[in-house]
Amino acid sequence: MSTEQEVVDAARRARTASHALALATRATKDAVLHAMADALLESSGPILAANAEDVRRAEDAGTGAHMIDRLRLDRSRLEAMAQGLRDVAGLPDPVGDVVRGSTLANGLEMRQVRVPFGVIGMIYEARPNVTADAAGICLKSGNAVLLRGSSSARSSNVAIVEALRGAVESAGLPADAVQLVPGDSHESVKHLMRARGLVDVLIPRGGAGLIRSVVEESTVPVIETGTGNCHVYVDAGADFAKALDIVMNSKTHRTSVCNSAEALLVHSAIADEFLPTVIEALQEAGVEIHGDDRFGEYDGITPVNDESYAAEFLGLEISAKVVADIDEAIAHIREFSTGHTDAIVTEDQSAARRFVAEVDSAAVLVNASTRFTDGGEFGFGAEIGISTQKLHARGPMGLPEMTSTKYVVTGDGHIR
Repeated sequence: MSTEQEVVDAARRARTASHALALATRATKDAVLHAMADALLESSGPILAANAEDVRRAEDAGTGAHMIDRLRLDRSRLEAMAQGLRDVAGLPDPVGDVVRGSTLANGLEMRQVRVPFGVIGMIYEARPNVTADAAGICLKSGNAVLLRGSSSARSSNVAIVEALRGAVESAGLPADAVQLVPGDSHESVKHLMRARGLVDVLIPRGGAGLIRSVVEESTVPVIETGTGNCHVYVDAGADFAKALDIVMNSKTHRTSVCNSAEALLVHSAIADEFLPTVIEALQEAGVEIHGDDRFGEYDGITPVNDESYAAEFLGLEISAKVVADIDEAIAHIREFSTGHTDAIVTEDQSAARRFVAEVDSAAVLVNASTRFTDGGEFGFGAEIGISTQKLHARGPMGLPEMTSTKYVVTGDGHIR
């Protein structure tokens, strides 16, 4: 349990820490990020032991396999978290970037520059790697961060944040730049969502229920991240070898993440030739196919319905449909996609251009796996989330998306 006052006090400490962060040089922030990376690896024993406790509790509670996968850490994942922090250190500092500037007709010099938000609140489920990613991105962009992970990962997050805070302080910045929100109950989340004036922006990252709750109940401004009902459309002009590789990678590379494909659409002109191949490959990989009547002509297909078409399975399942043409594919995506990532496989450039122009998702891919919608893959370093809204930030959010702007106007005694 935590009281509202405890959450407010943590937010006030974060606000104070943010003032020091706003003045920190890139050299200082990069040194802190490298210290944080080192601290994760030096504390690997306690972190992995704490994570093992979380995993055991989740397994005893009957948690689904895809959530266990998101929760679990091992040495390689810990090393990836550390490398993510080093990658962020290697990126340009967005703070102070001039977005635009000019000398006005009256001689005033006007510049719009990037500045930190101040205090960012993160509310997220499972995935303790988000703890390090969010801390690193927020620190590099000059923001203090309040982290509220799920109770299922509480032991992991406590161990990770303890290591990170020690590194931040030892490298010369306030430890309170990185904090866990006090408490395990939903009340502590509500207190964070109502800390308007102390917390500048909230970022929810998790399932549809979590995101909807934060968006609808928060008085603090929210950057909405979204669930991933991602589609792969195999067009009449597709190269079959490319199509098979892209479908399999999109679906099976890692099923528990939001950029994993959950729906397959196939043009009717190639269905007779392509369906046997793709069905066999998916079934050999253990994927349950929720298919329409055309897919249902083959063995082992589960009948599909609108609930399946709309599902984010986060496991070895996929909805599948044969469409008459690209128009039907686009219409289906407009109805069921969550606006995260949708892909087309085709050698027909006119079809690719139509798909890109008419599919309104945060990321639209041509002849590439949906798994590439990721801040690291896009060269942003570790991402803080993938936004499916249209205000301020859309798609993978890196350092620039964690800043606002202000106008700096310089005159020489100008009056109006």
